[in-house]
Amino acid sequence: LNRLPSAGVGDMFAATVKKGKPELRKKVMPAVVIRQRKPFRRKDGVFIYFEDNAGVIV
Repeated sequence: LNRLPSAGVGDMFAATVKKGKPELRKKVMPAVVIRQRKPFRRKDGVFIYFEDNAGVIV
């Protein structure tokens, strides 16, 4: 494939902490996307998007 890997809301990915506690920084750990800027379509047809991208460490 010639595409960059991507993830949407609810997908798990490997991430690093950029801002936060020093003991969490500079480590690769699993996270889940909870907000994304790019609009995505819900099953009822409405498009939803957020102000920023965010994830939660699992």
